[in-house]
Amino acid sequence: MASSKGKKKEKKGETTRHVHARVRTSTNGFAHEIIRAPWFSEKALIVTEKGVYTFAVPLRATKADIAGAIKEIYKVTPRKIRIAHLPGKSKSMRTKRGEGVRAARHKAYVYLNAGDTIQFA
Repeated sequence: MASSKGKKKEKKGETTRHVHARVRTSTNGFAHEIIRAPWFSEKALIVTEKGVYTFAVPLRATKADIAGAIKEIYKVTPRKIRIAHLPGKSKSMRTKRGEGVRAARHKAYVYLNAGDTIQFA
């Protein structure tokens, strides 16, 4: 019986692949469906001084969709995008009709590079 102690296994040429994230650069004309409106609140207006802009986006919107829409509408490239999910809530109708449900919403925080700004008309 042969001993396998002295044998070394040779690794065949392994190559490493670098996988880059796909970033959608065009929204095919649907950019205004992705970026519904700027989000104007006290907190949102405070963070605009730090280069963070807040937008209302649909529930199905991804970070890549939002980045492509920002590039298309405002001609700036976002550094980072964060999405906050705001769940729907039951609200009283202020009448005898009972309760209604406020729809769930998504809010996107768009971080820009230093020196880049977005002007709201």
